[in-house]
Amino acid sequence: MKPVVGITTYVVHARFGDWEEETALVPADYVRAVERAGGRPLLVPPSEDAVEETLDALDGVIFSGGSDLDPDTYGQEPHPATKGVVPERDRAELALLEAALARDMPVLAVCRGSQVLNVALGGDLVQHLTEVVGHEEHRHTPGAFAEHDVSVETETRLGSLLGDQAPVKSHHHQGFGRLGAGLRQAARADDGTIEAVEDPSRRFALGVLWHPEAGEDMRLFEALVEEAREYRESVESARPRSS
Repeated sequence: MKPVVGITTYVVHARFGDWEEETALVPADYVRAVERAGGRPLLVPPSEDAVEETLDALDGVIFSGGSDLDPDTYGQEPHPATKGVVPERDRAELALLEAALARDMPVLAVCRGSQVLNVALGGDLVQHLTEVVGHEEHRHTPGAFAEHDVSVETETRLGSLLGDQAPVKSHHHQGFGRLGAGLRQAARADDGTIEAVEDPSRRFALGVLWHPEAGEDMRLFEALVEEAREYRESVESARPRSS
């Protein structure tokens, strides 16, 4: 059986012919990336109910991108540039992530997802990077990825996967502030912005501010799927055998 990898979804209004409905969806690039890496993707809409039952069905989780987190989740007042906050999604994903980490389930957190990871572990965010770095090169054009390189810390798990340099596709105006408990930086942009974090004490807990699903390099997804396979095997081996 292929490892089952959950992908958290957006909840937005979408049009289907003559119908416009509130819809749970995610860009298909995430789905294709998991499939290309050898996993079975399963969409996970935001819900604070039955978190443990949801995780029982999964071997790993991708926390997808999306809108800004509610600054209240990390103890700040909202900046004027903080937009599109969906508190229900924030609460659901924080609960899901905390429960996944408690199981040491493999987690790959992408863009917004990496910010959820940081906040879940007690960190906070820079709400508008332009005020810190003096430019908008991480999100220069709405609806288009900014392409740039990141320098990767070679002694990290990310470094073991990507080497010391990697081209990435970004679209974010927020960044990491104080890092959450147990997290360390794993990559930086040329302007000093932290672009990736990881928790070395866990099986696989990696967050990147860029969008690997939008590129051709599948190494992060392949690593996640392999860790998900090993996680499932460890869970199955720990179950009591029926007589």
